Amino acid sequence: MFYSTDLSDVVVAQTKLCFIDKDKGILKYRGYHVEDLAKMCHFEEVVYLLFYGKKPDNDQLMKLKEKMAFYRSIPYSIKKIIDNIPREVSILEVLRTAVSALGSKDLKFLAPFEQVLYICTKIPTVIAYRFNLINDREMIEPRSDLSHVENYLYMLFHEVPDKNHVRALESYLILTLEHGLNPSTFAARIVSSTHSDMVSSVCAAFGALKGPLHGGALGEIINMIKKIEKEKDVYNWLEEKIKNKEKLAGFGHRIYKSRDPRVIPLKNLSYELSNENSFLNLAMMIEEQASLIFKIYKPDKNIPINMEYFAAILLHFIGFSNELFIPTFSVSRSIGWCLHSIEAFKGPLIYPQSEFRQELT
Repeated sequence: MFYSTDLSDVVVAQTKLCFIDKDKGILKYRGYHVEDLAKMCHFEEVVYLLFYGKKPDNDQLMKLKEKMAFYRSIPYSIKKIIDNIPREVSILEVLRTAVSALGSKDLKFLAPFEQVLYICTKIPTVIAYRFNLINDREMIEPRSDLSHVENYLYMLFHEVPDKNHVRALESYLILTLEHGLNPSTFAARIVSSTHSDMVSSVCAAFGALKGPLHGGALGEIINMIKKIEKEKDVYNWLEEKIKNKEKLAGFGHRIYKSRDPRVIPLKNLSYELSNENSFLNLAMMIEEQASLIFKIYKPDKNIPINMEYFAAILLHFIGFSNELFIPTFSVSRSIGWCLHSIEAFKGPLIYPQSEFRQELT
C-alpha cells in the first residue's frame, strides 16, 4: 500500500472546477485563465461559470444577482446567537458558529446550486454584522439593489463604496474563488463524501481555514511591513529572519514552483489604489530585497512571492483591518467549498487507511 504523510503526491479526486499547472504557474476556472476572469468579469458571472461551466447571458446573470440578493439576509435567530458570543471570539469562529446554526432543514428543499447561494450569500452579512457589533457601530441591513461585492463593502463601511474599491475587491474575490484541493476544500469534500449536508461541509472547511498553516498569513504580512517601517532597515531585518530559517509571510507557495498567477493582477490593483504611497514602495522594496537574500542563503530553492502578499496590501488599501482578512477570503472560497461538496457527494466515501506503529517519530 502506498504511503504518503501529507497526500501532496496523491490524487484523491477529479474535478471540473479548476486546472492548476504548478510548474508553469497556471490557474484556470472551467478553461478560462483566472487573470482574464478577474480583469473582465463580475463576481456573479464567475460563480455562474464555475457551477454551469459556461458564462451567463444577461438574463441569466440578472436572475442570479436577484437570487443572491434574496438570500443574503440573516434571520433574527442567527443575529441573537452572534450577539451572545463573547467579543474576544474571532470573526472566523463566529462565522463557523453562525453557518452551523443555519441548520440543514431548509436546505433539503433546495436544489444544489440554490443551497450554495443560500449559505454563501449570508457569509458577508454575518461578517459585517459581527464587525459592526464588536466596534459598537450601527447594524446595516443588506441592500438588494447592490451587487454582492458592493453590498459587502456597504455593510462594512456604511456608505455606497467607491467604484475603484469595488473593482479591486471583486478581482480579489474572483482570484480566490477556487484553488483545487487545498486543506479547507479537502475537509469539505471529506464531509460531503459521507452524504452529510452542505452546512456541515462548510463548517468543516472553516475549521481547516482557521489553522495558521492554511489561512493565517494575510495579517502577518501587514504586521511585517509595519514593523520594518519602524526599524527602517529592510535588508538587515530580512537577512536576520532568513538566516535564522524563519518563514517570511507572503513568500513561497505549497503548490506553485515558478510563479503564482494571481500575483500580477493583485500587484497591479494595489498600484492603482495606492497612488504610489510610501507603504507600497516599502512593500516593493521588501519583495526585491527578500529575493536577493533568498538567492544568497537558499540558492537551490525558488521562493517566489505568493498571492497573499499583495492580497493583504490590496485589502489594507481598501480599508480592511487585519481581523477582516481571512473572513473576507471565505466570502469567495466558500463558493468553491460548496461546489466541491456537490462533486464529492456524487463520488465514493473518502476513507484512507492508517499504518500502526508502536512509537511515532
